[in-house]
Amino acid sequence: MKTTRRDFLKVAGVTALGMAAGAGSALANSKGAYLPHYEHMAPGHQHLTAKRWGMVIDTRAFHGEEDFAPLIEACHKEHNVPHLPGKQEVKWLWTDSFHASFPHNHQEFLAERVHHSRYLLLCNHCDNPPCVRVCPTKATFKREDGIVMMDMHRCIGCRFCMAGCPYGSRSFNFQDPRPFIAEENPVYPTRMKGVVEKCTFCTERLAEGKMPACVEASEGKIVFGDLGDPDSEIRHILAENFTLRRKPDLGTSPSVFYII
Repeated sequence: MKTTRRDFLKVAGVTALGMAAGAGSALANSKGAYLPHYEHMAPGHQHLTAKRWGMVIDTRAFHGEEDFAPLIEACHKEHNVPHLPGKQEVKWLWTDSFHASFPHNHQEFLAERVHHSRYLLLCNHCDNPPCVRVCPTKATFKREDGIVMMDMHRCIGCRFCMAGCPYGSRSFNFQDPRPFIAEENPVYPTRMKGVVEKCTFCTERLAEGKMPACVEASEGKIVFGDLGDPDSEIRHILAENFTLRRKPDLGTSPSVFYII
């Protein structure tokens, strides 16, 4: 029987739908912190919720790398972030200078302390995230509570999200990261070569009723809360203090604020 081009396209379309459905089922049944509703995997816990999660970092409370080290260590140890050198570095939490952190800030006469300090950097969990728009597989997505997530099972390693992120908040695994994990946390999934990863605002900890690892380790230097609740602690702190956000003029609406 002769197969026309129309018949072929019909068969191909049905096959593609079937494959997509199968992949979706596999994804829904897979385990790990990469699923959209990870909190549903923590029965018995009163998971923390918010309309829009946000963070305030009090830069006045940090005086050097020794103050940042415990926070970075807590984050990286919790999430099995590998220790890779040079351009292949993988980082969820790191520090940089004022001018690298806030290149669009044009205030001429800020205090010397501000200009010469280091600043804690991470994914800004933007309210209007460009990384989500450019991802072709929806591996990066924004949850209803504002957290921008990475689904490593869907990531194809195209790195479009890295190009779309104006904050350098994403890292790519150029090689298998597992041999470079100093002390593996068996509770949190490890990654594989060829995928992108970044800060997740510790969704797995929120699912257990805990604050993010860096917030807990900061001993009050970082406040994490609901930006959507005008009566929340974080909103009161923002109302009472002068803060900066990274590159706000780009229209991404970052959810991380810095008290200066």
